[in-house]
Amino acid sequence: MFSKKNLLISGGTGSFGNAVLRRFIDSDLHEIRILSRDEKKQDDLRKKYNNPKLKFYIGDVRDYQSVLNAVRGVDYIYHAAALKQVPSCEFHPLEAVKTNVLGTENVLEAAINCGVKRVVVLSTDKAVYPINAMGISKAMMEKVAVAKSRSSNGTVINVTRYGNVMCSRGSVIPLFTHQIRAGQALTLTDPAMTRFMMTLDDAVDLVLFAFEHGQPGEIFVQKAPAATIEVLAQALTGLLGVPNHPINVIGTRHGEKLYEVLLSREEMVSAEDLGGYFRVPPDLRDLNYGKYVEQGDVKVSEAVEYNSHNTTRLDVAGMQALLMKLRFMQAAVRGDLVEPEE
Repeated sequence: MFSKKNLLISGGTGSFGNAVLRRFIDSDLHEIRILSRDEKKQDDLRKKYNNPKLKFYIGDVRDYQSVLNAVRGVDYIYHAAALKQVPSCEFHPLEAVKTNVLGTENVLEAAINCGVKRVVVLSTDKAVYPINAMGISKAMMEKVAVAKSRSSNGTVINVTRYGNVMCSRGSVIPLFTHQIRAGQALTLTDPAMTRFMMTLDDAVDLVLFAFEHGQPGEIFVQKAPAATIEVLAQALTGLLGVPNHPINVIGTRHGEKLYEVLLSREEMVSAEDLGGYFRVPPDLRDLNYGKYVEQGDVKVSEAVEYNSHNTTRLDVAGMQALLMKLRFMQAAVRGDLVEPEE
């Protein structure tokens, strides 16, 4: 489906965009467009790949015209541009709204107007039962995407929702690794806090699955294991040869949850289990509720949400095995200077 097609990645200089480039730069895609605000990162990618199929567009999803300029002539879009750090969005919630909600509206409106065939919007577990500004903005982003899919003139719009992407920029694993190397105590928020654990390749696989199988308005979730922050810390200190490294418990930061939810109880009622993935269909009813007959035997009160407390739980050995799949961690164990996944 990608042969001779044009793909746009919004926020394409981030961790997800870099993972997509590693996967597709040598594919038979005709053109890969990168839309982002960061000219330095764009120049770094241009020099790194030196590939004529890679095109760069300076712009901001908050600005419709700059989005439109990048979208014209595109077949597919991965919409990854977002503000995603929970504490910073707590202090600047309207900035999260401008990028995550209004920016998504701009991308989808441009996609529909330009006849883009498929768009996948990247979301997060924090959008389910949100308690922080980032999660609330992402929940609204999902609602915008599903609403747009109702009148998208042939543009198929899907949402993918995933948990913690290990070693992406700003994530805790690079922070812990730096603290260990600098001889600083690890700063744990709450040792009992659990998070889903996914690799960047998992995130790309989820988007590709949605591209191949998605119908308008559907949300896709990849099943993932989880670990406590304490187990993660123990796995890292063990791999780096400092099992007794000091740890400071600093308490939960602004807007953080004890555990994350990938599927709500309400979504689990209608979710389809596809083996490694869940598919959540959109509610296709209109507002004339009187003409519908209640269907199904499962009540929301009887459903169980899918969260990082009740998914498969990793022990230290399991967490270490997953960590060693990462290029970042392989380099760190060798003692090389490493940067977060790019």
